[in-house]
Amino acid sequence: MGLGAVVPQAAADDLRDKQRKARGQVSTAVGDLHESSKALAAAATRLQAARAALSAAQGRLATAQKNADAAARLDALMQARLQAAEHALADARLALDAARQRVVDQRSAIGRLAASNYANGDPALMGLAVILNSQDPAEVTSQMNTVDSLMNKQTTLLADLKAARARMVAEEAKVEEARAAVAVQRQAARENLVRKQGLERSAAAARAEVATMVARGKAAEAQAAKARRADLVQLRIARQQEQRIRRLIMERAARQRGGYRGDTGGFLYRPVPGAVTSPYGYRRHPIYGYWGLHDGTDFSAPCGTPERAAGSGTVISRAWSDVYGNRLYLDVGQVNGKNVTVVYNHLSSYRVSSGEKVSRGEVIGYAGSTGWSTGCHLHFTVLLDGSPVNPMNYL
Repeated sequence: MGLGAVVPQAAADDLRDKQRKARGQVSTAVGDLHESSKALAAAATRLQAARAALSAAQGRLATAQKNADAAARLDALMQARLQAAEHALADARLALDAARQRVVDQRSAIGRLAASNYANGDPALMGLAVILNSQDPAEVTSQMNTVDSLMNKQTTLLADLKAARARMVAEEAKVEEARAAVAVQRQAARENLVRKQGLERSAAAARAEVATMVARGKAAEAQAAKARRADLVQLRIARQQEQRIRRLIMERAARQRGGYRGDTGGFLYRPVPGAVTSPYGYRRHPIYGYWGLHDGTDFSAPCGTPERAAGSGTVISRAWSDVYGNRLYLDVGQVNGKNVTVVYNHLSSYRVSSGEKVSRGEVIGYAGSTGWSTGCHLHFTVLLDGSPVNPMNYL
C-alpha cells in the first residue's frame, strides 16, 4: 500500500516488519470476498460433499424403506391369503369327512337291508308268494304295499349310496384343489418373506449409511466452522493492521506536494494483459455468506506472467500475507490531490525490492497463487488515500 512518493528506507523496513508480524493483510475490513483460506475452502468442499452424500443416502434410504414397506404389506396380504386357503382346506377336509361318513352310513343301511332280505326273503319273491297263496284281496293289497315299501327303500338306499359316493369324490377333488392352493400360497409367502427380509436388510444398511453420513456431515460442519473461526481471526487482525496502514498512508499523503492533475482514465498502466475474471464491487461471499466488498480487480495471469508497474513510483513494501500471499505496495504519488497506492497480490516472486524506485511499465514481479488463491492470477488493488476504489477507473 502507498505510504507516499518518497519513503525513507527505515520507514519502509519498519512497515515491512510490521507486515511480516501480521498474520494476514486485506485491503478492506473483510478482505477478498471471493477467496478464502485453503483450510476453509477444503472444509467447505468436504462439507458440500458430505451434504451431497447425505442427500444421496437419504434418497437410497427412502427407496429402500418404501420397498421394504411394500414388501411388508404384500407379506401381510399373502399371509391373509394363506390363512384363507388353509381355512378353505380345513373346511374341505371336514366336508370330505362328512361325505365319507355318509358313504359309510349308506353302506351300513344297505347291509342291514340285505341281511333282512336274507332272513325274510327277497321282497319281489315275497310279493309273488302273496299273490299265489292269499285268497283275500284285501290281504293281497296290504301285503303288496309292504313289498313295494321294501322295494322303494332298497332303491332309495342304493340311490343315496350312489349320491354319497359322488359327493365324496367331489369333496376329495375340492380337498386336492385346496391343498394345491395352500401350497401355492405358502411358496409365494416364502418367496416374498425372503424378498422382504432382503429389503429390510437393505433399509437397515441405508439407515446405517445415513447415520454415518450425518456424523460425517457434522464433522465436516465442525471443521468448516473451525476453519471459518480461524479465518475470522485473521480478518480481525487484518482490520487492525489495515487501519494502521491507512493512517500511515494519510500521514505521508499530507507531506506530498504536486503530482498529477487531470482525467484519471488511462493514468495507470495495465499491470498484466489478461482479461478481467472478477471485477471490483460488492458481492456475497460464497462460503462466509455475508455481503461485502471485493476490493480489487482480478486479472487472468498464468503462473509466471510478468506483472508491470502501473505507474512510476516507489516500492513501499514487499510482504507476506496469509490472505494475499506475496504482496507488493507501489506508491505512484498524488493524483488530483490524493495519494494513489497500487497493490499486487498473490505474486510467485518479486523483481524489485522495498524502497526501490520503478518506472511505469517496468516488471516488478511475477504472477502466482500464493495465499488465499484458487489459481494463478493477479488481484490488483488501487487505494485512494488508503481506501479501495475501482481500479478500472484508472486503467
